[in-house]
Amino acid sequence: MERGNLFYALRIDDEAEKLSWSQWVNIIIGTANALAYMHHDCYPPIVHRDVTSSNILLNSELHAVVSDFGTARLLDPDSSNKTLQVGTYGYVAPEFAYTLTVTEKCDVYSFGVLALETITGRHPRANLVFVRFL
Repeated sequence: MERGNLFYALRIDDEAEKLSWSQWVNIIIGTANALAYMHHDCYPPIVHRDVTSSNILLNSELHAVVSDFGTARLLDPDSSNKTLQVGTYGYVAPEFAYTLTVTEKCDVYSFGVLALETITGRHPRANLVFVRFL
């Protein structure tokens, strides 16, 4: 993709300063729409399990595209959907870490961390302390 990934756009000051607030919001909305499609419009639903800023690609018009489906999983309605823990530290939902049951909620939690990272411009490891005390 022409503009690289969201991680790059957040970390490189020259890139981050070029984007307006509405462009940042559109990136978050585009990511939300992609996850909604995977969870509600696909059958069986697809759970990405690694929604991170480095897995959101930006094209020349700054449209967000979800990438890297290496850890993705199809949800089987006739199964418990238990699995091994995968994902990037800071983005993994706590309930998934305890139960090892895959649901769409795992991606929703990761999306929330991604949105927080985009708004604050800080990596989730730095935000964990902030979130813990809310």
